[in-house]
Amino acid sequence: MSDNQPGGKPAEEPEPSVPDDIWEQFTRDTERDIRASAPKEPSARARMVTERLRQQDARGEQPTGWRTDPARQKADDRAVRRRRWWAVIGAPLAIAVAVVAMKPSLLPGDPFGSAGSDETYAATPLPEETAAPSAAPSTADPDVPTLTRPFAGSPAVRYSNGAAGIVLPTAKAVGSFSKAQVQRALQQTKRLLVNANLDPATLRGGRPEAALKVIDPSQKDLLRLLNTGLSRPDEKHDPLRMFSRFNPAELRLVGDVVKIRGRMTFEAGRQETVVVHADYTFVYPLTHADPGATEVARTIVRRVLDIRLYDPAKYQVTPGRISIANYDSSLGNSACDVYDGYLHPGFDSDADSTGASPTGPAVDPYDRSGEVDTKSCGIVTRS
Repeated sequence: MSDNQPGGKPAEEPEPSVPDDIWEQFTRDTERDIRASAPKEPSARARMVTERLRQQDARGEQPTGWRTDPARQKADDRAVRRRRWWAVIGAPLAIAVAVVAMKPSLLPGDPFGSAGSDETYAATPLPEETAAPSAAPSTADPDVPTLTRPFAGSPAVRYSNGAAGIVLPTAKAVGSFSKAQVQRALQQTKRLLVNANLDPATLRGGRPEAALKVIDPSQKDLLRLLNTGLSRPDEKHDPLRMFSRFNPAELRLVGDVVKIRGRMTFEAGRQETVVVHADYTFVYPLTHADPGATEVARTIVRRVLDIRLYDPAKYQVTPGRISIANYDSSLGNSACDVYDGYLHPGFDSDADSTGASPTGPAVDPYDRSGEVDTKSCGIVTRS
């Protein structure tokens, strides 16, 4: 077959379909893409990493990542523990917050000032009494005492509790007496007051042996008077002048706290002696001994003692004992002209049942600004 066309003329070459400049550009781009996609020799660092991963995989180890990083795992564990901790304390904390919201006075110190009078007074006790007051205590809240709040409505709610209210002054040498001798006399005076007015056995009507042993046995007349009053009380032999006693068949103390307010001082006395002066008020909350009794009454007893310390080198005295020079007392809210050796507080229900109207001068048993009134038996203005 001939390449010549009919007519005997040679055939012409066809024109190229793509221009030369475009074809050259295509060729250059193709060569660049081929070079970019061609396999390259890995770097030394890449070869090291690849080999380490291959070895870890062969040993069954998992490479460190965001799930296996030890530091990350520790942080996750801490977060889990925190969530569990909050789950445990969350409910009790919510309950506590709710309770405090309903009664803020439960917080120590009552920061919101919302506590009742008893709690407020308990948080702010009176400062120590260092001198005779100039007036009676101000009127307290009008609350009625209860078994749970036996001092409600009384100035005694701010008094000290028990023997802690008998604070001894700092001893020092006086005349021929050393500091140690004066200190012993102060301690013996406190022991007498505690055993005569706070000892549970004494308050239940028992014999106050510990108090009697503090008194110098050379005071025979005084001891005879006290012993007679304890065994056979009468108007002339009344143990209540020295001891606080209640009949356990009729009354019982409410709680185990007796409130105390007072002070103790000492000074040089006549004839080379030292005189210790004690002036204290004791407040006793009581209820009837009957089972289920709930009414509360208070008896207030103020006692004043003068103890004289003699020099054993000059006087016939017993070392380590104290001599009572004077003792007085006033009884607030206790029946008058009853000499059975017991205190008898008046209850509101007693007045309601009898309808009797008490007579006599009005007396505030909490007033410590004056002398002790040992003669009158008046109407207490509060108890």
